[in-house]
Amino acid sequence: MIPGFGSLLGGDAFLATFLIFCRIGGCLLIVPGFSSPRVPAQVRLLIAGGVSLAVTPLLLPLFQGRLPGQAPTDTLAWIASESVTGLLIGLLGRIFIFVLETVMNAVSTMVGFGSMPGTPVEGSDAIPAVETLIVLSAVALMFAADLHWELFRGLVDSYARIPPGEGFGTQTALVRLADQIGEAFTLALRIAAPFIIYAVAVNLAAGFVNKLTPTIPVYFIATPFVMFGALLLLYYLSSEFMTQFLAGYLAWLRKG
Repeated sequence: MIPGFGSLLGGDAFLATFLIFCRIGGCLLIVPGFSSPRVPAQVRLLIAGGVSLAVTPLLLPLFQGRLPGQAPTDTLAWIASESVTGLLIGLLGRIFIFVLETVMNAVSTMVGFGSMPGTPVEGSDAIPAVETLIVLSAVALMFAADLHWELFRGLVDSYARIPPGEGFGTQTALVRLADQIGEAFTLALRIAAPFIIYAVAVNLAAGFVNKLTPTIPVYFIATPFVMFGALLLLYYLSSEFMTQFLAGYLAWLRKG
């Protein structure tokens, strides 16, 4: 017999499985990769259900003696708590993509790619084509590096730190979100630093040249060369900053 089913039978076992689904489904609803609008809702639901059923035998012992005889109001509170916990875990991972999009959008604008719309990857709003390339590469590499399995392992481990039904405290959640935003922005700025320095340097040089020769439209002439230089920089540094981004995301998955 699977451990945990001896004391959780019938409706209690079903309720425990549903509570596990609430946390895992809430996380997959917003975490990078699985939450993309390009992934059909039916596929996301199937993945969340499959993962929940797969980890249920491991987590059922945590619900022993806590569900039998529970009042309906307590059950609703558990469902809400587990759903919010899953959403918060997914949001902590989603912050990495939010920050990467913000920084790369600014970089694309500074080097002249801001007016070239691309296909959105993790949202529905149009974004620059270079930003689309970088975000798509980051999400694809998350799956190529098997970080989605690390995410599932982290979700199982989260029950040791956040027992079922307890959830995050409001103050703890806000502190955790603030710390995560600070760490993610530090990582994104470190990644984008070469492009920011390049953009400031070339625009400053173009400004000086424009002052020396005001009759020549320097900015219009220099724009293709600025864009070409940014593409060269992207070509030589892409593997390095993608490695740093994945390393930062992996550190969060392992640290929690």
